[in-house]
Amino acid sequence: MDTRIQEQLEAPMPWIGMYIAAASLVCSLAMAADAFNGFRSKRLWFPCKYFSLSATSLTLLAVSMKFSVDITSTIFTNIDWLVKVSSLIFMTVSTGNFVSSLGCMNDKEMLTNVVALGILVITIVVNVWIQLFQLKPFLPPIFMVSEMLFATVFMLVLLVALVSCAITIPTTKRCVESRYKETQKLDQREEQAIFNIDEQREAAIRHWLMAETGSPQFVIARSAVCTFASAISMVAALTLVEAYVQAISRNEGAISFWKAYSVYGWSTKWILLVQSFGVAVGAISPTFRWFLAVSFKCSGNFRKSFKKEFKVESYWIQRLVDWRDSYPSSQIRHHKCRKYLYCAKSTILNFFIGVQIVLVRISRLHVRVSTSLMCPLFACFSLVNKSENLFKVWNSNNRNGSELGDGTEIDLSRYVFLLEGESELPRKTIMNIYHRADKAMQRGEKLQPENLVNLLQNSNDFRGVKDFDSSLIPSLHFQEPPNCWSLPVVTLASIAVSLPNVANHKAKQLVQSVSEGLSLVKLIDNNLDTNGELLRVQNAAATIWLGVELFCKWQDKNLRETSIKGKNSKEVLHELSGKAEMIVLDFKKDVNDLLMENPVNWPAKVIAANSMYRISRTVCDGFDYETDDEALFDRLTVVIADIFAACFTNLARVITAKYRSNAVEEREKSVGEALHLLGKTRRIIELLQHHEVPFLDRDRAACIEDWRALFLQDIENPLDQ
Repeated sequence: MDTRIQEQLEAPMPWIGMYIAAASLVCSLAMAADAFNGFRSKRLWFPCKYFSLSATSLTLLAVSMKFSVDITSTIFTNIDWLVKVSSLIFMTVSTGNFVSSLGCMNDKEMLTNVVALGILVITIVVNVWIQLFQLKPFLPPIFMVSEMLFATVFMLVLLVALVSCAITIPTTKRCVESRYKETQKLDQREEQAIFNIDEQREAAIRHWLMAETGSPQFVIARSAVCTFASAISMVAALTLVEAYVQAISRNEGAISFWKAYSVYGWSTKWILLVQSFGVAVGAISPTFRWFLAVSFKCSGNFRKSFKKEFKVESYWIQRLVDWRDSYPSSQIRHHKCRKYLYCAKSTILNFFIGVQIVLVRISRLHVRVSTSLMCPLFACFSLVNKSENLFKVWNSNNRNGSELGDGTEIDLSRYVFLLEGESELPRKTIMNIYHRADKAMQRGEKLQPENLVNLLQNSNDFRGVKDFDSSLIPSLHFQEPPNCWSLPVVTLASIAVSLPNVANHKAKQLVQSVSEGLSLVKLIDNNLDTNGELLRVQNAAATIWLGVELFCKWQDKNLRETSIKGKNSKEVLHELSGKAEMIVLDFKKDVNDLLMENPVNWPAKVIAANSMYRISRTVCDGFDYETDDEALFDRLTVVIADIFAACFTNLARVITAKYRSNAVEEREKSVGEALHLLGKTRRIIELLQHHEVPFLDRDRAACIEDWRALFLQDIENPLDQ
């Protein structure tokens, strides 16, 4: 009976093993994706994008560790023993990969994730040690379990290193943020919305350099403690290789090793293969981070004295010092209790400060020794590649000289953010950062809106901003809904598409041009309309344009059927204005809600109808019977181009705003978006450089109503002008 029960309990174990292998595979692929992303972007410090410290990754790792924490499973067979070793080293390497990901978290997220990781690591270590202690009388010689003990020690050391970095990060972020703001104050050029493509490009490169070198992940990755953690991860990966050799040699070959019995059955081999693959790809990032940090040291201040080398800067312990010196809680009223609590807290934190100082010095000693050993090797590589690198830099400077202005003569060192005690970044690293900025802009240039650029070439001034709506048109409500940039464009494009006797390809090209323009208008609105006052109007424009773009319909009216029925432009305009007027009047008749007295609260359909009524009446009142349909289409196109051109004068401000992302964790992404946007809109900005932009302050320039207030004159029929 006992045997049958045991067999029934062990029957699902292979499928549980496959569940473990699947969770391990997801983690492994995430680490592989980070490695691929690092190589592709030439960021050899491998920022954590897909495999970072989070609830998801910790849950997957907890599942992956099921085999290693299973106290009931034996470790007498070589394959079981090797799977336990591989699981522990897989967890160790994963922890090493997590270190730099701390930089992309806020304080609350970091505390939660670090505590969760600590609980998981301690649970694994305790389970392994309990199993080894309980099975001590039955275990083979010490070399059978030494790898497991080493793996748990590596795991604990990496946890300590990760906590050390977590304590440092808030202070380093404040240092970087302070330096960023100081540099912006010194360089006043970006305080104004630069409307020159060359100056914009130069400003973008400066901010990219500051964002990249000040990126919290990069700051952590090149720190001494992270370098030490990377070395531990490398040694742990080598330990698994040694364990493989031991296991195969004890089985007199690999074939007998794979045939060994395991309680997890055939799935054991899958767990071993997947987790070994995970260790291999997971060791890539720590290895390159270690080489990168050592190479920085070799090319920087390697000859710094030992006294300066082992000086522990304040940012390493500032957080602990602040906690130690903080005032005791006022909720504890008893004087002696508060005194004892303060003393106990100070003693404990003094201990942790000492541990932090020792860890930093050990890490720097490790970097110093590693640098001494690796410097000859790096020197050989430098001599071999020197002529080739000089040729590449010279060629790059010649190719990009006009874009850079002075080429490499620009002083970039001012925009490289280094913490106190850090080595200088090699010029090659700085140039790689610059080239990444250049490539980001080139990717944007490949996506330039060609149809929109062609449309904007029809604009010579901004008078279309005034001309699309006449003040002589009677209002349907005592208060008009406010205009946004997109609504009159959508309405004018709908009218233009509905005109008869217009070539089909011209109408399609206009629709494509407006679609490309509206995407940029939306971007400008999202960045500059911070109060969301025009959100309903913008949504109305987006809703109406969806029907026009996809189905050539304005509120269920087919815009192209007019040409089929043989109507002329005058009749089309009357029909559109009549339908729009009916929609607004019917709505007002049926609704008694006081909120609807304010047209901002109207439904999207009604807001769009009111716009169609006013604009179609304006066009109709300015209609010239001698003007053919294509000429009217071209005039509407010019008005659309003028509105777009006026709106796009805010592009420089949007790009500049992205440099000032408040969160230091998001700044690198924000500046990257600015680079991409600058490349995408390069030709648009170049076109607008030739326009005489009216004087408006920054806030008023973002609002079409303020533009109209500037231009509007008492002209009876604007489109006649």
